[in-house]
Amino acid sequence: MTNPKYAAYEAARPYFELVRGAVGDLVDGEHFFDVVTDDIVYEVLYDFPGWPRVVHGRADLMALFRGYVENIELQSADKLITHQTDNGRVVVMEYEVHGTILATGVKYNNRFCSIIEIDNRKIAHWRDYMDSLAAMTALSAG
Repeated sequence: MTNPKYAAYEAARPYFELVRGAVGDLVDGEHFFDVVTDDIVYEVLYDFPGWPRVVHGRADLMALFRGYVENIELQSADKLITHQTDNGRVVVMEYEVHGTILATGVKYNNRFCSIIEIDNRKIAHWRDYMDSLAAMTALSAG
């Protein structure tokens, strides 16, 4: 998983590895950014300052995560529960991430539920729900 092409995203590695493991052999590609379509639709169904509600395309998703790793370093991602439906075309993931807010050193712990749609062995659509209060609390502390 240590592809130099994605070295700038190392701070999100636990998340990327959790997702890659959750979708397993339903998709092709090694890294998170390899298993999404060029025209992925990535929705976040919560309001969070500085984050768009909808991201279109792999390039914009990579830019979004670039901002994430400049602000948060993850130490782990765990408590994964997956549910597959529609013959593996839809995967529902429940999971947690644990890290540090880089500007303040405050610990960051959050819970997510993501609904992933797979098309032609790539993630084509992502719908994300998170504990917004946990994120806001961590980012406003310190």
